[in-house]
Amino acid sequence: MEQLKAGVIGCGSHAQRHFAMIAAEPRLRLAAIAEVDPARLKANAAEHRPDRAFDDYRQMLAETDLNVVYVVTMPGQLTPIVLDCLERDLHVSVEKPPGMSSADTERMADAAQRSKGKAMVSFNRRYIPEVLAVRRLARERGEVIHCAATYNQALTTLGTPAMSGIAPDPVICDAIHHVDLLRWLAGSSEGTAARPVEIHATAQDGDRAGAQRQSAVIGFDNGAVGVLMSNYGVGYRIQRAEVHAEDLLVYLDLTRKPRYEVYEAIPQTDGTTEGRAIQEQLDLGPTGGAGHDETGHFVDCILNDQTPWSTLDDAVYTMRLCEAIRRGHKGSL
Repeated sequence: MEQLKAGVIGCGSHAQRHFAMIAAEPRLRLAAIAEVDPARLKANAAEHRPDRAFDDYRQMLAETDLNVVYVVTMPGQLTPIVLDCLERDLHVSVEKPPGMSSADTERMADAAQRSKGKAMVSFNRRYIPEVLAVRRLARERGEVIHCAATYNQALTTLGTPAMSGIAPDPVICDAIHHVDLLRWLAGSSEGTAARPVEIHATAQDGDRAGAQRQSAVIGFDNGAVGVLMSNYGVGYRIQRAEVHAEDLLVYLDLTRKPRYEVYEAIPQTDGTTEGRAIQEQLDLGPTGGAGHDETGHFVDCILNDQTPWSTLDDAVYTMRLCEAIRRGHKGSL
């Protein structure tokens, strides 16, 4: 099979994960990279060995015949680059968050509707094999009743004056991973995330810049309820989630390598149920196997003319939800 030619714009820390996934995907070839920092460009060209390297992404797009582009810049620089790629009818993977605001995301979504290329947002929690297996288990029990997510972080530069115009506040720029995960876990069908319809949120700022704290209870369109807790300026970067369905309870820890605990309730003769831990490992086969990731999914969509699970249109809902959490919104969305 002829390989799709991939280009990467932006070669910072987030790009390294994309480089690894591209290298592991036999249907892709790293044809070009673009990076404005000379030292970073040289180092990444030496490490990842693209066919060509550029210090201007516009030159890269003009001089290479690419099929798919990964835009992995800071949010403040991302929107015009994505718009340029979509106007050229390229397939585009957009790093999260998709812009500085939901308005940016909407602009990109509108451009994607006009483009012949496909676009997906890098909400990578949606593509973790263990997360997909948990969603399948929950759907087998009917609908998700309740899901919760915790995303805590030590103090970073997010939310400080140093990030003004470069990145939005922490819950929009970073904890968005688990805001989107709540939507995904609550989804009723494969490839579909639940849409938020109501929220009761609180947002507080600590004494230090960037020490933002958010809590929210979210009502979704399918009746599921989600709960988010996100604190910045605490002791460690912790990422956990849980899912409740009929007679099913799953705890997920995504802090490092995914770990999980699964419990089910067994009906008793007196009409009650008795809980027990499920010792068997999750079956990852039906959801793509242990090697499933967002890049493989995107290539499948490109080659088979399918719609990605995390489109820009859908990302608008996640961005609006993040913004509502940040401002402490209470009521309908």
